[in-house]
Amino acid sequence: MGAKGAGVAACAVSVALLLACMSLTVSAQAPVQAQAPTPAPGQSQSQAATPADTAAAAARAGKSVREFLGLGPPPDAAAAKRGAPVFAANCAFCHGPLARGAEGPSLIYSELVLKDQQGALIAEFLKGGRPEKGMPAFATLSDEQRHDVAEFLHQQIEDVANRGTFQVKNIVLGDPKKGATYVAAHCLHCHAVTGDLKGLAAKLRPVDLQRYWIMPPRMSDGRAITATVRGPQGTWQGRVQQIDDFRVVLVEGSGPSVVIARDADVAVELHDPLAPHVAMVGNLADSDMINVTAYLETLK
Repeated sequence: MGAKGAGVAACAVSVALLLACMSLTVSAQAPVQAQAPTPAPGQSQSQAATPADTAAAAARAGKSVREFLGLGPPPDAAAAKRGAPVFAANCAFCHGPLARGAEGPSLIYSELVLKDQQGALIAEFLKGGRPEKGMPAFATLSDEQRHDVAEFLHQQIEDVANRGTFQVKNIVLGDPKKGATYVAAHCLHCHAVTGDLKGLAAKLRPVDLQRYWIMPPRMSDGRAITATVRGPQGTWQGRVQQIDDFRVVLVEGSGPSVVIARDADVAVELHDPLAPHVAMVGNLADSDMINVTAYLETLK
């Protein structure tokens, strides 16, 4: 891998490590309640989102992820569609039909493609190519065709990298009866069909419902991770704001944070109300997941 390729890879690894670190740090703020999508004016909370609502939500999510990853402006879909056959006829034999690589390298991670905006760099590059490295020139292509090829490449990057544009289709595919059996065996010692589960499907879209029942949001102090810390200076109890091998930060009630060094003579006892869900995730079969979701979807 060359220096430039190593730089791009290092950047990707840095982003991955950043996300991993963010996921391991308990939020410093009070837990926020997860809510169903905000209904449009005149639409009740229990009504399903319309295709227009879903498309608008996907566009917002795509924009956010694009900005976070530094992907630049969104690709021109019409130009990308025009560029697809041009790429297939001139480039796919070397770079693959979707630019993922074949005899030649993948262009999804190309520094030139990632830096390009609206074809300014790619179109100029295609005029001269890089003959000394086996990349022929495509000077016979029109300016519009080279621009369309650039947009096609940007569309491939968008499809690979921008998970914000991913739309979940119908996930209610399981057997409600089998789901009811699973719930009766594993869930009703803490939950009740006539209690907290009643009407659950009327409040959440199926995709949110599935996410919610597998790992409920820590939307109140009742679901927050708490700890009892005992040391020579006394005992502290409170909500865990941060914890690592060196210290634990607690919030006692509405008071300020308390930072306690995790010395050898300090004992930390964690209390997680969602521990059963955490344990369940490691053993949850795909069939159980879709069956329980199908059953809970009946609880309207």
